[in-house]
Amino acid sequence: MKVGVIGLGYVGLPLAVAFAEAAADVVGVDVNAQTVDSLARGESTIEDITSERLAPLAGGRLAVGTDPAPLAGCDAILICVPTPLAHQREPDLSFVDAAARSVAAVLREGQLVVLESTTYPGTTRERLAPILEEGSGLVAGEGFHLAFSPERIDPGRTDYTVRTTPKVVGGLTASCREAAADLYGLICDAVVAVSSPEVAELTKLLENIFRSVNIALVNELAILADRMEIDVWEVIDAAASKPFGFMRFEPGPGMGGHCLPIDPFYLAFKAREYDFPTEFIELAGRVNQAQPHFCTERAVRALNDVGKPARGSRILLLGVSYKAGVADIRESPALKIAAMLTELGAEVSYHDPHVPEVPELGLRSVELDGALEGSDLAVIVTSHAEVDVAHVVEHAQRVLDLRGATRGIDADHVVRL
Repeated sequence: MKVGVIGLGYVGLPLAVAFAEAAADVVGVDVNAQTVDSLARGESTIEDITSERLAPLAGGRLAVGTDPAPLAGCDAILICVPTPLAHQREPDLSFVDAAARSVAAVLREGQLVVLESTTYPGTTRERLAPILEEGSGLVAGEGFHLAFSPERIDPGRTDYTVRTTPKVVGGLTASCREAAADLYGLICDAVVAVSSPEVAELTKLLENIFRSVNIALVNELAILADRMEIDVWEVIDAAASKPFGFMRFEPGPGMGGHCLPIDPFYLAFKAREYDFPTEFIELAGRVNQAQPHFCTERAVRALNDVGKPARGSRILLLGVSYKAGVADIRESPALKIAAMLTELGAEVSYHDPHVPEVPELGLRSVELDGALEGSDLAVIVTSHAEVDVAHVVEHAQRVLDLRGATRGIDADHVVRL
């Protein structure tokens, strides 16, 4: 078995490594020459794949490059490229289109093509298939197999991996579905075959919209609880004691990453074709996008409570990645909070063991101890395990906890979301 992977980021690289470890020969393709060079040397570019794990495969089972021509020799080709939002928060499928044209140029009869990139229902059938057919002269479902299988990678997790997370696959035809299920059966313990690409596409969106809506609900509740002077964390702890009918979600500074802030808008875009406004989904998006503004206001109030204005105050942000344990800053609410505090005249710095610098803000991670003692306010934005929260509380003049990391610590100079 020879497998091609286009896009060697958070989605593509774990898949490429998984197939290589399952004794498949893997061809990895990425447009970023720097990424390719690093991977060719056995140096991983993401946290979920260590260099120690990658190195034995590089140049052997796993060959990487920028040229898509070697994909012609593969039995299956997986497209794992980004699907960001364009202006006006509409889907940007330019990366998918470019990857599809690259595949079409080398596509041969009998190959399997699978789209992994998150998108709206109908993309595989209505957009990907025509590009592949026009460029190759083959018919999808007849000359080659075509399927959609949504990525379910949760960066930073070790309890659920590529192998232990069930894999959903939907094929253009029954034979396409079977070919995709057989492929993923090599690296996944469970494969969930569904009737069509559209079902698989909507499945991924439902998974992330479910989280988005519930996070929005608890974020809105946190704002209300703040006005009512009720500890929202105590409320959530109490509600979570119910053994049925309740699933715990926690408030925070907002949503980040490559999925949750983006995916709901893909469905909202598609729904407009059916004259159906997805009001619930779009409301959740607006609530979550507004959360960094509330957190910025909360920081200003935390300073005001001790007689200090935001202007001229030294504010240390603890964590700037979008979630704990990763270096990914895409759509991170910390960046928005930092920008807004800077506009208010605050002197903003940050400490993050995973993110050495943030060029767009002109900042580099600072040493923790000196920064704590020299700051007027320390804001826990992302609670990395490497940062000792008790140590932060002990040495900071004032702490604003946006993640509930200080629960269980009783200190007058600590305020929580």
